[in-house]
Amino acid sequence: MAEAADFQSTGRSPAQRWLRRVAVAIAGVPVLAGLLYVPAAPPAAAATPAAAPAAAPAAEKASPSRTVDVSLDTFTPTAPVEGDTLTISGTVTNDGRETVSGGQVDLRVGSRMTGRGAIDTAARRSGFTPGDDGAPLGGPYSVRIPTLAPGISKDFTLSVPVEKLGLDEDGVYPLGVSLSGRTARANYDQVLGIERTFLPWQPAATEKKTQVSYLWPLISSTHLSAETGSDDQQTPVFENDALAAELAPGGRLERLVSLGAELPVTWVVDPDLLATVDAMTRNYQVKDGTERVPGKNQAVAKQWLNSLDKAVQDDKVVALPYGDPDLASLAHRGKDVSGSLSHLRPATEVAESTVETILHVKPSVDFAWPVDGAVDPSIVDTATSAGADKVIARSDSVRDELPYSPNAARPIGGGTTAVVADASLSTAFHGDMTDAGTSTRAVQRFLAQTLALTHQQPGKQRSIVVAPQRMPTAAQAQSMATALRALSAQRWTQPSDLIAAADATPDARATTKVPSARKYPASLRKRELPVQAFQDMQATQGTLDNFKVILTAASRVVTPFGNAISREMSTSWRGHAGEARAYRTSVQEHLRDLTTEVQLIDKSDLTLSGRSATIPVTVQNQLLQGVEHLVLRLTSTKPTRLKLNGGNTVAELPVRIDGGHSQSVKFTASANANGPVPMTAQLYTEDGKPYGKPMTFTVKVSEITPTVMLVIAGGFLLLALAGIRMYTHRKRAAARDAEAATGPAGDTAPEAEETDADGSESGSGTGTDPSGATARSGDPEQPSDPAPDTGAQSTDPSGQGEKVDR
Repeated sequence: MAEAADFQSTGRSPAQRWLRRVAVAIAGVPVLAGLLYVPAAPPAAAATPAAAPAAAPAAEKASPSRTVDVSLDTFTPTAPVEGDTLTISGTVTNDGRETVSGGQVDLRVGSRMTGRGAIDTAARRSGFTPGDDGAPLGGPYSVRIPTLAPGISKDFTLSVPVEKLGLDEDGVYPLGVSLSGRTARANYDQVLGIERTFLPWQPAATEKKTQVSYLWPLISSTHLSAETGSDDQQTPVFENDALAAELAPGGRLERLVSLGAELPVTWVVDPDLLATVDAMTRNYQVKDGTERVPGKNQAVAKQWLNSLDKAVQDDKVVALPYGDPDLASLAHRGKDVSGSLSHLRPATEVAESTVETILHVKPSVDFAWPVDGAVDPSIVDTATSAGADKVIARSDSVRDELPYSPNAARPIGGGTTAVVADASLSTAFHGDMTDAGTSTRAVQRFLAQTLALTHQQPGKQRSIVVAPQRMPTAAQAQSMATALRALSAQRWTQPSDLIAAADATPDARATTKVPSARKYPASLRKRELPVQAFQDMQATQGTLDNFKVILTAASRVVTPFGNAISREMSTSWRGHAGEARAYRTSVQEHLRDLTTEVQLIDKSDLTLSGRSATIPVTVQNQLLQGVEHLVLRLTSTKPTRLKLNGGNTVAELPVRIDGGHSQSVKFTASANANGPVPMTAQLYTEDGKPYGKPMTFTVKVSEITPTVMLVIAGGFLLLALAGIRMYTHRKRAAARDAEAATGPAGDTAPEAEETDADGSESGSGTGTDPSGATARSGDPEQPSDPAPDTGAQSTDPSGQGEKVDR
């Protein structure tokens, strides 16, 4: 301070600066004396926390009561009655740098708490507070720990009959377990560490009991891909086999089912999880890089489904829309992307049938559950578009400015009911419940809150809802179950279900106003799915819509890809943007690969010799099902040279191909002039949408003139005449040979000479002289046109210079 004063007063005289230093030093004497003051010999019993901080070493500026960490690992019974003995066990750990000596663990009971707010305030406090934390019971209800070295932990157990606790009336009492002791730098007894919890004291049943509806969520992240096998059963393909660990004994989902089966809860189920586990009960495959390996966890899946089927039979089941869509993301980011909201109602319809088929119970599909129960008008509108008329909100979103907690249900307009879950109870088991101390404190605080809630209006019964986190860990589920079992005595609560809570009579003073969009928590908004995600879904849906109209068994494609799109908008993607993007990409790519299995086979350039011809275009279908409702359109870009199908620029022919086959579609063409003609072939659906990529090729028109045709005809005529002459000559020669063979023997010689003569005379014309025939055939040769190319075309591209004749 003196240096700062000097620095700021450089314009003053030396005398002024000297006087200023003296004044500052004199003013600081009382403060310094207070810091250095230590009582001469404070008795141990009289040591107060007020003196403790004064003697604390500089390194422990916060408070000596944090030198030792106290953990309460067990607390039994959680809600004692008269005649019980309260037993608390835990550990004390020296987090300081000095050894603690003369340590003693004590139990402290504070004054009865006046309301739920007091419980929250006490839970937030740290360090020892005289008066609020009560006096130690001492005597036989304490545990001595002679020494506790730095970093060392020691266990303790305290057992106290409840009549010794001084609980004079029903209610919630703060209860603390402290460790007092001495250190080398503070050689007197002081509280070095304390941990608080709450003791609910209600030995007899209350006049009116609070109805508690506890939601028990069965929701998981996405595991099933859009891929299926090519077999008739469409063997499902999983992104990974991580779900098996959740279903196996001790796994998260296994614990939820095992614990929930013994509790009065309302099951809230994502039907996609049921469908995924059901798919695991049969043959399935798992992605392993580019490979697909057989899955091996059918037995685990079957056991889990069987256990769940038994657990839900006598309970209420609420089915969320298929895939548990993120309603807030849809309302805030997806509403401006065409078609995004159209997925919700089909997801609700699929949800009902899925649960009923697999679990053999009819679920309620009337509820929507936004993330953390946070709502605004757009979220409510989105939820109701899915067919729900009840929205599960939370009291830290829909706030009631009342001195008590009203019934959960209240109308919010448009025929919609908001079921407002209690925020404190719903978030009671967040955090790491694997730590025994954390779990114990959470359970006791939950019980204390429910009792304090009942005492707000002891003569009026109320109905509250508890909506915990969507995907509790196994440890969190165990802590939740412990708390619910503690309420089983029904001294101040009684179990109910979500359907009954929604039907309860609303409190006239409860708010019915939905908070505005600007009050939506920024932390939740940051984790929403981006607009790009909904644009990706829109593109995938568009491709699927264009693809399904040509399939003869569309359900084999529509069902897996429709469900995959529902999974793409799941709340489980929050906080996993990279994985969500990768999943959307894989769905898009797989669908695109399927659509390219129906395509046009590339053609090389063609040559058309003549005025008319057929032009074949081959369509290939490598799918395992047939395709139909396709049209192949062939376009001539130069109709003055080449026209199609009776003089048109564009010609269309229908296409229908069985799975694994190709079809050669033939168009008739007429030539008007020589030259190249670029052609474009494109597949279209029957409603006029392009399908696949266009294919281009060139037809080279080479027209034959009338003069050339006359020359060719003349050549054929000469060949015909030559053939006739040869035939006639041979016939005459054969006749003479026959006459000679039937005459007298002596006449043979003269006859032969006549033949020779005759032959000589005939040889001078067009007789059998080979040279004469050769001369005729020496005319220019004109081969006949080859057969028309109208057969089925190969799937390979046409050879170079392919010729299409008349």
